[in-house]
Amino acid sequence: MFDKILIANRGEIALRVIRACREMGIQSVAVHSTADADAMHVRMADESVCIGPPAGNQSYLSIPAIISACEITGAQAIHPGYGFLSENANFVQIVEDHGLTFIGPSAAHIRIMGDKITAKETAKELGIPVVPGSEGGVPDLATAKAAAADMGYPVIIKATAGGGGRGMKVAKDEAELEMAFSTARSEAKAAFGNDEVYMEKYLQKPRHIEVQVFGDGKGTGLHLAERDCSLQRRHQKVFEEAPGPSISPEERARIGKICADAIGKMGYSGAGTVEFLYEDGEFYFIEMNTRLQVEHPVTEGIFGVDLVREQIRVASGQPLSFGQDDLQINGHAIEVRINAEKLPNFTPCPGKITAFHAPGGLGVRMDSALYDGYSIPPYYDSLIGKLIVHGRDRPEALARLSRALGELIVDGIDTTVPLFHALLQERDVLAGDYDIHWLEHWLEENLPA
Repeated sequence: MFDKILIANRGEIALRVIRACREMGIQSVAVHSTADADAMHVRMADESVCIGPPAGNQSYLSIPAIISACEITGAQAIHPGYGFLSENANFVQIVEDHGLTFIGPSAAHIRIMGDKITAKETAKELGIPVVPGSEGGVPDLATAKAAAADMGYPVIIKATAGGGGRGMKVAKDEAELEMAFSTARSEAKAAFGNDEVYMEKYLQKPRHIEVQVFGDGKGTGLHLAERDCSLQRRHQKVFEEAPGPSISPEERARIGKICADAIGKMGYSGAGTVEFLYEDGEFYFIEMNTRLQVEHPVTEGIFGVDLVREQIRVASGQPLSFGQDDLQINGHAIEVRINAEKLPNFTPCPGKITAFHAPGGLGVRMDSALYDGYSIPPYYDSLIGKLIVHGRDRPEALARLSRALGELIVDGIDTTVPLFHALLQERDVLAGDYDIHWLEHWLEENLPA
């Protein structure tokens, strides 16, 4: 087992890893920019190292600075959290070249799943169902038209190196295809430096279902059921729950086994998430995230396991501490992402926290790096906390979420908490009857910009 781990991240996820380290008797090292000198993860870690100025590309994305911090402190391993360098295969290779351990999958697996075309081809080879689409990239409009005619409209054009909804356009018919194709390529080039795109059949009212998987790197893979992440704004999840309210036990067992078997065949190591669109009883692979997800606490809630602890164990060469038969779902869990944003335009709202009180009680967990007097810097993501609740069933979890939101106090800035108060009054949300487009339509009607 490691003696010391460096966390190459900030905010609530850095705190999350620090807590796991402390319970395991492992020393933790926080890295921080000058803007985060007073951040909670810096205060909570056993050691801290300043790695650069506020800009992310000069601090949290600076590979030389992070490697130097390991050498200075004697850290043996690096936990990347999510975002920043967590899915950067080049970073993983450099970490290993310096004799350090990356707490996550191999550089090869990150590369495979980081390119969406290669990921889809790999998924098909492993027996994972995929959305009908183009065979590889679509180089020109003529090829796009032929592919669309073959799979049928509507179609969606996606950047192969995409993420966060950029380089993604829908065409309902051939008349819309030319503009959508051109725009998607332009956006992809600007955002990722790569204008290659591919096409898929566009599903009308799918849900976003993701399966949590874990591998020991030695051929064993298992799944920890699914999460429903269908409530999204601009392709960004805001409300996640487990298990999925629309998934039957039979469907859960079927898709879970498919994903677990695939992870085992790959020889995958650590945590990952296989993401699907789900419609009319069918699952369609869209991508795999080779890291810990923001919403991992809902899975921890229904299974009673510590996924970060398991990541560290596997990375150190230890076996998984549980088997598939040990994983039995207990109740229902929901997470809402709370951002420092001003409604209705969701404008980032950094500033000083004048009062903060986290909700408590049975089945309530608040993952946040806020504290009274803390000044949220304007340089990073606006996520300031995750409120997670667990109940014996979905109605109890929803009631507990409503109660916990009422207890939460974040003064000095605007947050997205009012959005969740409003959503919990909606019949569709209470019934779990929504798809990936539902929230966008609701916002247009109820919170016009």
